[in-house]
Amino acid sequence: MSIPLLGYAPSSQNQRVAGYEQPGDDQPKVYSTENLLSPSDMDDLIEAAYRQMFFHAFAADRERFLESQLRSGQITVRDFIRGLVLSDTFKRSFYNLNSNYRFVEQCVQRVLGRDVYSEREKIAWSIVVATKGIKGFVDDLLDSDEYLDNFGYDTVPYQRRRSLPGRAEGERPFNIQSPRYDEYYRAKLGFPQIVWQNEIRRFTPQEKKPKAGDPSLFMNMALGVNAQGNPPQRISPFNIDIAKSVPYRKVTADRP
Repeated sequence: MSIPLLGYAPSSQNQRVAGYEQPGDDQPKVYSTENLLSPSDMDDLIEAAYRQMFFHAFAADRERFLESQLRSGQITVRDFIRGLVLSDTFKRSFYNLNSNYRFVEQCVQRVLGRDVYSEREKIAWSIVVATKGIKGFVDDLLDSDEYLDNFGYDTVPYQRRRSLPGRAEGERPFNIQSPRYDEYYRAKLGFPQIVWQNEIRRFTPQEKKPKAGDPSLFMNMALGVNAQGNPPQRISPFNIDIAKSVPYRKVTADRP
């Protein structure tokens, strides 16, 4: 018997308030299979899904099989998102490098498009991760009423109502607000490191290079001379023969 989800009170975040602002460049672009007009729109939708889940996907990180299924209509966008979250790349980049609390925060931000309400919500979902595993946790997120009401089966998740017209700047993106892993794992990986170079290379323009007769050339020549002085002698006091080293005056017999 699975443990029921721990109750938590939702806070009044920005996405829970109805917006009346005019659409503009600050509004998030919605990618959905319901309004695809050309094959390039499907490419843009897939790239938007990778940006939302991975922030950036290299060629080795892409799920070609899932992309093929999505293009042919065998799976929905919701199934594609499930496959990305359960992929080896996402587990290696987020689950293996974070605690359960931080992993829950990362998934809620990317899948539900909002920040976590409180520490109690982190604890509630972390219990689901511990009892049901990653797959059960992801299924509960995608099967929740919040996800289905906001994104449904055909829309790529996005950060909901990120712009705030009453402020000079809106909310920061989740990939900047919550990096992939925190200071603890950065320290375990051994970075950031301060690397000192033995030689500092500088570029000197041709007109500023010293010419013949310039005093700086004499300075460079003087610094290049490897002058070595006579090293001081190291003599042990045990090797000194005092009887031979101290002058000795021979005493002769007194003459009458």
